Amino acid sequence: MKKILVSACFLGQKVRYDGQHSLLEHTQIKQWQEEGRIVHFCPEMAGGLPTPRLPAEITSRHPVMVVNIEGEDVTPQFLHGAELAVEKVKEAGACCALLKSRSPSCGNRETYNGKFNDTLTPGSGVTASELQRHGIPVFNEREIGQLIEFIAMQETPEVLHPEER
Repeated sequence: MKKILVSACFLGQKVRYDGQHSLLEHTQIKQWQEEGRIVHFCPEMAGGLPTPRLPAEITSRHPVMVVNIEGEDVTPQFLHGAELAVEKVKEAGACCALLKSRSPSCGNRETYNGKFNDTLTPGSGVTASELQRHGIPVFNEREIGQLIEFIAMQETPEVLHPEER
């Protein structure tokens, strides 16, 4: 059975910057939890940031820089959390990740633009980028259908052609 790294906030843990969670109630997630396939993780907490914490956004991608709303550089904590996420995936043998969209850590398609004006920009968060760089597919809560298909394909035994039997 393949394991999945999942943002801890989706599992009801109050680890978001605002001290809340982003509980994701989905029958497939519940089934995977019951099967022991979910590996929960919060890269921002793992990287050393407290909860609650000031909102942070990516202000530069090359090199990456993440600052909170007061202008404090929190890049080291974000980078450390991303490295720990890769370690966690390898340690657990996870095949993929389900992470919070739009997060400066976890967003896999877009994040906020670094100006704290609620404007989205294409690009991945720090942890999502690092996982993808290591070949780990990252899905968000709007892509659960694709995640379910991906897992099914990972677990479907290959069909042997008659000449290979």
